[in-house]
Amino acid sequence: MSIGGKQRVLSGMRPTGQLHLGHYHGVLKNWLKLQQEYECFFFVADWHALTTEYEDPAIIEKSVWDMVIDWLAVGV
Repeated sequence: MSIGGKQRVLSGMRPTGQLHLGHYHGVLKNWLKLQQEYECFFFVADWHALTTEYEDPAIIEKSVWDMVIDWLAVGV
């Protein structure tokens, strides 16, 4: 969708643990490229993560912070 400008991209990632090289090569490098061409909105799907870590939500909270810090470190 676009309103008089750049098209938009919406994408997210579940906070399932520490990010690794697979996340970088599979997702983050693509997000960096997309930011140059599109208006991008990236989100942490923390509610969706409750389907796998519902017994201890504190794990999800820590993973959310760690993930966002990593995103910022690579330039997202």
